[in-house]
Amino acid sequence: MSAEPIDVIVIGAGVVGLGAARRFALAGQSVMVLEKATSFGMETSARNSEVIHAGIYYQPGTLKARLCVEGRAALYAFCRNRGVPHRSCGKLIVAAGPAQIAELARIKVNAETCGVTNLVWLDKAEVGALEPDIRCDRALFSPSTGIIDSHAYMLALLGEAEVHGASLVCNTEVTGLKRERPGWLVSIAGEQAPVVCARTVINCAGLHAGQIANMVDELPSTHRPRLRYARGCYFTYGAKTRFRHLIYPVPEPGGLGTHLTLDMAGQARFGPDVEWVDVIDYVVAANRRDKFGKAVQQFWPEVDPTQLQPAYAGIRPKLSGPGEPPADFRIDGPTDHGVPGLFNLFGIESPGLTSSLALADHVFAKWEMSQ
Repeated sequence: MSAEPIDVIVIGAGVVGLGAARRFALAGQSVMVLEKATSFGMETSARNSEVIHAGIYYQPGTLKARLCVEGRAALYAFCRNRGVPHRSCGKLIVAAGPAQIAELARIKVNAETCGVTNLVWLDKAEVGALEPDIRCDRALFSPSTGIIDSHAYMLALLGEAEVHGASLVCNTEVTGLKRERPGWLVSIAGEQAPVVCARTVINCAGLHAGQIANMVDELPSTHRPRLRYARGCYFTYGAKTRFRHLIYPVPEPGGLGTHLTLDMAGQARFGPDVEWVDVIDYVVAANRRDKFGKAVQQFWPEVDPTQLQPAYAGIRPKLSGPGEPPADFRIDGPTDHGVPGLFNLFGIESPGLTSSLALADHVFAKWEMSQ
């Protein structure tokens, strides 16, 4: 790898990194994406529910709220125009009892404040007509929620970036960042410790974004936030089901609750739960089946727990910990931390997939402001 200057280096080839690479390449910048894994999208981007979120739950005025709504519209258009497999199947948020119904009412008001104005109240009979196996008293129906083949989406992002001159280099771990006017020296793991020169560095390293940021000596401590890891396990269902929509309970602390989603082939899967961990570990313990079964029985009483099979786990990089209010996305650029040519993306958890195109536009706008 040579030391010839590149306009932009993106660290991390998840959906957010690939989206940023595409956006900058479309603008005529020379772009190189560095990924330490053997391929793109191997961590958080490949270990999630693959849901296109409507933008219902997020605090109004936050980046999550704004970029989810903007990103959802952009994502559906991108998928339609490029043949990326997706489906706008809609979702039901189900409630049992007065307390949960009151929470649904609060969720609807919040969604409308965020610009999501198409949620529909359903009574028990209306829910039964849509999903006869679900048991609840009332529900909110979100017609804008959908599912996507996230791998095909990332492949499309990468392909478009490469058509416009970007390159992806895998098996490439960044070990150092040094400010060298007018840009950066990016050190790579290897016997000869190769170095890449870039005018701009965009840190989209997800779970490892904090480690990358800590390599920058000039970065103030106030711009080195602590990332928390929330692991979520998923189980698939061995038998055929009749579900046609996504089914979500009322949200729980740390996540949206153990919900039922569908993959593009129509297979049901359940998750994620929430477990706070200190290390990256993707093992799904089979003994979590009983916990999953009890959670699913709250809205699907006839579920057969013996058909729940361990599938995969994902880890969400969060800026808030147990018992703390949900944190917003954090995107720090030179106007925030004072270090030229450096952009750090922290806490890009859900709705990061849905927001990915809008996130790329947001980073690009901050970059333009810093020029």
